[in-house]
Amino acid sequence: MADFGNDPGLWAAKGIGAAAGAAVSLIYMLPKGKREAASRFFTGLSCGLIFGGPAGLWIVTKLDIAGSLSGAEVMLTGSAAASLSAWWALGAVVRMAERYGRGSSE
Repeated sequence: MADFGNDPGLWAAKGIGAAAGAAVSLIYMLPKGKREAASRFFTGLSCGLIFGGPAGLWIVTKLDIAGSLSGAEVMLTGSAAASLSAWWALGAVVRMAERYGRGSSE
């Protein structure tokens, strides 16, 4: 298995990808307020940083393009995808809980 641990370039790619994915998630589904925006951004950022490597490897394996991308490109792609996907999954759960949870007067 490749060692992505201490390369500053890969950490930078992971951070940029995570921030980009978090920002795109805010654009696609606008938050209701500043608190929700901050929560969503930091959730996406942390998920992108944590799961960026495995997500990138999974994506390039599924698309069969592993030989044509650098480690930084794999990390950037994976971090952006993990960050964007994190809020879509958590956001859907939050919105459903708000709609169908206790205290719903509908």
